[in-house]
Amino acid sequence: MSSRAESKDEGAGTRRPADLRDALGQTIVGQTGVIDALLLALLSNGHVLLEGPPGLAKTLACRSLAAALEGDFKRIQFTPDLLPSDIVGTRIFDQRESAFATVFGPIFANVVLADEINRAPAKVQSALLEAMQERQVTIGPASYPLPDPFVVMATMNPLDSEGTYALPIAQMDRFLMKVSVGYPSREEELRILDRFAVADTQPIRSVATLEDVRAWRAQAHDVHIDDKLKRYIVVLVAKTREPSEFIDFGASPRATLALAFLARGRALLNGRDFALPDDVRAIAAHALRHRIGFTYRLAAEGMNADRVIEAIVAAVPAP
Repeated sequence: MSSRAESKDEGAGTRRPADLRDALGQTIVGQTGVIDALLLALLSNGHVLLEGPPGLAKTLACRSLAAALEGDFKRIQFTPDLLPSDIVGTRIFDQRESAFATVFGPIFANVVLADEINRAPAKVQSALLEAMQERQVTIGPASYPLPDPFVVMATMNPLDSEGTYALPIAQMDRFLMKVSVGYPSREEELRILDRFAVADTQPIRSVATLEDVRAWRAQAHDVHIDDKLKRYIVVLVAKTREPSEFIDFGASPRATLALAFLARGRALLNGRDFALPDDVRAIAAHALRHRIGFTYRLAAEGMNADRVIEAIVAAVPAP
């Protein structure tokens, strides 16, 4: 029995975050940005905001991640009539027991898909974002911790703004990253047709465990960041605060932390125990695009926010 337990521990130690990425790639065609964003969120203990048209496998990516980790998955469809109790839970009176019982909401899961988060009013958005920040919810007189790991994948549809409620900058800042999801290429769309139109493709299960995720997070925290790279991150974020015709206000110190966390996670995902300037540059847009306030001239002149961020990154010499 002890030898069986030892072999199980040895197997758990050989699992890598890259194995989870490969497994998700066998289910999801393309969308490497979404897959990497989910894995970086897991490794960095953060949350992801996805902006893109519907039908781009965002739900499938979330469900596949939970299945691969043997974790719980919940999907919340945000609507204008949603209440905070519909997310976090409520207390009901049990007449047989003559006492109140707590009913937990769908927020109690390892992977939560908040679909079209901007369709719910501010009070509901605040309930979700508070749970994301505090990693606990209060129902009645008691507070309850959320599962660990806990990652929220929120989506926004940029094509339909009617009946939506804009997320304030302070709430957007709580997301570790914002990822823009685009349409697949023709080759990828043909592979989607071959894979899902002919047979029912099921997500790969039990690639890793929740305990593996907690171990990976500890490894990501130990990834080395040189002092020169730290200064590079600080200068990069400070560059967003300089006067510009396209920028109204720059990123907060939370962006500095996000760049460091994501650089560590990307290094671990690529099998390294040290972060590089390339790691920072690769995730800069994800960490900054929702933390910078852009002026009206950006849209008036047909400029793209990512192009402004690329120019900022290019203007800061790498160590």
